[in-house]
Amino acid sequence: MKRPFRLILIFLLLFIFVINENLSAQNADVNAIKQLLLRQRDDWNKGNVAAFMKGYWESDSLLFIGKSISNGYQKTLDNYKKSYPDKSAMGHLDFEFVEFRKLSSEFYFVVGKWHLKRTIGDVGGAYTLLFRKIKGSWTIVVDHSS
Repeated sequence: MKRPFRLILIFLLLFIFVINENLSAQNADVNAIKQLLLRQRDDWNKGNVAAFMKGYWESDSLLFIGKSISNGYQKTLDNYKKSYPDKSAMGHLDFEFVEFRKLSSEFYFVVGKWHLKRTIGDVGGAYTLLFRKIKGSWTIVVDHSS
């Protein structure tokens, strides 16, 4: 009678350990993604679009969906520079994180809200981001901001 109890206890402890390890890894991933987004926010608020873009995949396959649909890192950078030519147009950016959904060890889906406080008029909306872990770092590969 003691042996089955011990086996059940061992399996239960292993199960708890595995769950805890998975949650720790997931928390580390979410924290890394949040840090990237907060760094982007800070770079934006300094008026540094080039530094802000470091969170994006530097590839022709980057997909950005906003007022229009564009492909590529350079096109996304050009669109940002055109839409936000100076600090007054850029304003002060804030994010609200709504959801982080792990799709796999390689992909995360993030939902949130953005807001620009500007002297020329505030704007804001929602975003969905697809992150991919590339060379050990989380990178935005798809941005849908409205």
